[in-house]
Amino acid sequence: MAEFSDKNILITGGIGFIGSNLAIRLIDEGSRVTLMDSLIPGLGGNLFNIESIRDKVKIETSDMRDGSSLSKIVRNKDYIFNLAGQVGHRYSMTNPLLDMEINVRGHLMLMEACRQYNPDAVILYTSTRQFYGPPQYLPVDERHPLNPTDINGINKLAAEQYHSLYAKAYGLKTVSLRLTNTFGPRQFIKSGQQGVIGWFINRAINREIIQLFGSGEQLRDFNYVDDVVEALILASQMRACYGNVYNLSGEKASLKKVAQILAGLCNDLKMETVPFPKEYKEIDIGNFYAESARFHQDSGWVPQVSLYDGLVRTIEYFKKYKDYYL
Repeated sequence: MAEFSDKNILITGGIGFIGSNLAIRLIDEGSRVTLMDSLIPGLGGNLFNIESIRDKVKIETSDMRDGSSLSKIVRNKDYIFNLAGQVGHRYSMTNPLLDMEINVRGHLMLMEACRQYNPDAVILYTSTRQFYGPPQYLPVDERHPLNPTDINGINKLAAEQYHSLYAKAYGLKTVSLRLTNTFGPRQFIKSGQQGVIGWFINRAINREIIQLFGSGEQLRDFNYVDDVVEALILASQMRACYGNVYNLSGEKASLKKVAQILAGLCNDLKMETVPFPKEYKEIDIGNFYAESARFHQDSGWVPQVSLYDGLVRTIEYFKKYKDYYL
């Protein structure tokens, strides 16, 4: 981690969930950190996320679609962790043009700004497993066909491909990590727009019934946020990773198991199964879990926090700071 001491680092979406956790880690390592965030309501930015480091970071309240701001902000940065975006799948179906603006145009603007003003920066992009669509085989590896089931998946795929193209065409040092279901402290839990586990946590903290769509036996894989932060840091340091795209798989479990753990941690809350709402059924992908053999080989990354331990830490955090998140 000496690599990050005194380095200039930009985190886009830096006041959101993963960005704020990454920022705290990098401040601890002695980095000079700039957080860029549009703070668009409902997209996850929360100033309380960075309360513990507020006086140690530089904040740029700016939108990645603003090329003029980007051209200044990206200069002289050693590492750019590109975590900005709109991640709500159902939201993208009702606001398709805004999703495209944020998740495609914004990231193309960033690539252009880096090409022109900072071509030597290492750029990490948080991509998604969503654009694989319903899996043809399990576990899903990077060779699996791509078949997005929603607009968000199409737009996130386009952004990932811009990162890859700029690596091939212009020599930018980019790495894309296809994240699965990330959870942990500082997650956006006000609604179900940013992942099922966040909504389950909302229900658990509010002591309300956790609803499972269908049977609840759908399989997913889950990563605690500290493990994702570690993966981003490792990928940024390993030259073998530059120019590549990787899955970042996690611990496999059914949605029902996650709900059961949360219910137990919150004094046996009740849960129930309900029929799939039409708008969710249309974009559901069924069972999905990935494998990360390529990333493990190139970076040595291995997740350290179990699903159960991660949920314990997450519930403790949100119980303590409930008023800032609900």
